[in-house]
Amino acid sequence: MRFTWVILFFCISGCILSARERVASFQEQASLTQEPATFVIVHGAWGGSWAFKQLDSILSEQGHRVYRPSLTGQGERVHLASPEIDLYTHILDVVNTVLFEELDEIILVGHSYGGMVITGVADSIPERIARLVYLDAFVPDDGESVMTARGGGELGPERESTDGFVIPRWVNDSDPLPKDVPQSLKTFTTSVSYAHPLAMALPATYILTVDQGKRAEEDDFAFFAQRARQRGWEVVTMTADHNPQWSAVSELAEMLIKTIK
Repeated sequence: MRFTWVILFFCISGCILSARERVASFQEQASLTQEPATFVIVHGAWGGSWAFKQLDSILSEQGHRVYRPSLTGQGERVHLASPEIDLYTHILDVVNTVLFEELDEIILVGHSYGGMVITGVADSIPERIARLVYLDAFVPDDGESVMTARGGGELGPERESTDGFVIPRWVNDSDPLPKDVPQSLKTFTTSVSYAHPLAMALPATYILTVDQGKRAEEDDFAFFAQRARQRGWEVVTMTADHNPQWSAVSELAEMLIKTIK
């Protein structure tokens, strides 16, 4: 009887040890699949890094590193606003963030106008980028600008240009901070270079946001989603307005985490 109990004890101990080993192995595999990523998020026109503060918090809480530079003349850098600022000023803002922070294997995210910026960044330092993510954004061909890219865009009859700046009608001086601010017209008229072979070979994801009850092909940025498909990129849709960093931030965070390959 005592011998039987001894055998039973070792069998149970072995099962427990085996189970613990399996759990440890699973946890180790999970940690490998959850390797922290480095996100660099580029905001859209008239905005600033403040627009992605909540998304930053969600991603950071899950162990990822997040950088969200404000482009020159925008956000907290509005005091630097000048009509001489062009698209390449903004491209260099992001390039220098990557270089001076010594970032590598980044997931570079561009929202709306930010798609123009990340395209130029990719053409400049493709070796630092693991993946591009265009969030309801412009996907320019080589030599295109916001003003010449087809398929809808940032500028329309509801905006006006004054003294070299584009000022959306919803921008009011009396609004409290943080808020959208005027942006240099040159940032919309400067053409971008997209010709570096390494840049053109980078993996990319396009996230098309579609308003509730609206068909994807009716969206203002559907043209650019189709261009992304033609380039062989991953294209996904989410139900949200043009600013999911506010209207669907949890879902957006999940989508960005899924881009970690």
